[in-house]
Amino acid sequence: MAVSKALRNHTDIGAETKERVLKRAAELNYRIDWVARSLVTGRTFLVGLVVPDLMQTFFAEIATAVAATLAPAGYHVVISHTGENAKEELTNIEILVSRKVDGLIIASAQRNGKSFEKLKVPYVLIDRTLPGLDANYVGTQNEEIGFLATDHLIQQGCRRIAHLRGPKLSTSAGRERGYSKALEKHDLKACKGFIVETGHDDVAGYTGMKQLLALDAPPDGVFCFNDPVAIGAMRAILEAGLSVPRDVALIGVANMHYSDFMAIPLSTVDQGTSLMGRQAAQRL
Repeated sequence: MAVSKALRNHTDIGAETKERVLKRAAELNYRIDWVARSLVTGRTFLVGLVVPDLMQTFFAEIATAVAATLAPAGYHVVISHTGENAKEELTNIEILVSRKVDGLIIASAQRNGKSFEKLKVPYVLIDRTLPGLDANYVGTQNEEIGFLATDHLIQQGCRRIAHLRGPKLSTSAGRERGYSKALEKHDLKACKGFIVETGHDDVAGYTGMKQLLALDAPPDGVFCFNDPVAIGAMRAILEAGLSVPRDVALIGVANMHYSDFMAIPLSTVDQGTSLMGRQAAQRL
């Protein structure tokens, strides 16, 4: 019992005894058997983090914040990458649950919450909400993001403002509503073809921007779903021989760190990514 308490840093053990135990454990290269411990405690001290894309620094920063917040409480994070595939996401969640994780933090690609209604493991949704699901959630106010970004373009003198919309998720819907509200506030309208549904990466932004540039009267400002989409859009604009921001102004979302190191710095709306990760971990 004394050895067990010393290894668990229990307060009910003398400092001298703990020092002797830890010294001997180091000599023997002893490692805790977490499987055996979980059989006794019913807990694995593992948390599953399910994210759609680790290529984006947005989710990588969330993962870093989650791990840093959980570590002092003795938890370790198992990361599952789903590639924005709803079916793959459910498969990965099932695997994590079968491996007895104590909880889940999920940035979901599902279109509704039906798949989570019978989920017995404690979980927190992050970044995206799911229609019809009453669940713990930590994210940003996407409608406000859309309003702030569009209003910024208007303040810079843009009047023909387009929107490269993200995939069919709550984040995209909220940002589009904010975009529309900002235009309405300034008595502006989105011209026909100015809202283009893209995806979440630079390839989608590049393709969507080329579609906008092919219009008879292209936009002079574009609110992009996120920073990768904005970077793809910038590439299309520059390839067309146009200038950013003189001919077409851009703004993204996320405040990814590399945006300041580009030849043309990208305007972006910060989402407080690390704070989001910390709060999700604390809520779980």
